[in-house]
Amino acid sequence: MVNYNEGRLNQVFSVLADPTRRAILQELSRGEQTTKKLAEPFDMSLPAISKHMKILENADLVSFRKVGRNKYYYLQTNAIDDAALWIDTLKSFWESQLSSLEKYLLNSEEEKGGNEK
Repeated sequence: MVNYNEGRLNQVFSVLADPTRRAILQELSRGEQTTKKLAEPFDMSLPAISKHMKILENADLVSFRKVGRNKYYYLQTNAIDDAALWIDTLKSFWESQLSSLEKYLLNSEEEKGGNEK
């Protein structure tokens, strides 16, 4: 089983549960942006966007560089990579389970077909 920091993973999924924060991350996937630029597509104030940015920052999903009075935010990949690895591990498990089920069902069908002849 893959080792991961459970607290960090919980925090990432909690942060990603919010649609505004997911949309912000999507925007940042196009490149770094200021808070003002990130706020444009949303019907909310700059302080509200700043709160979302602080939450994303605390979860290690974004970072920033400061130029004058402006913060330029960009994506951090480590926390997302951990979450993706956790999801991939479960995906592998379920794919193997579905493969086993498919084999079982195919064998059952063959046995039924063989008994009816």
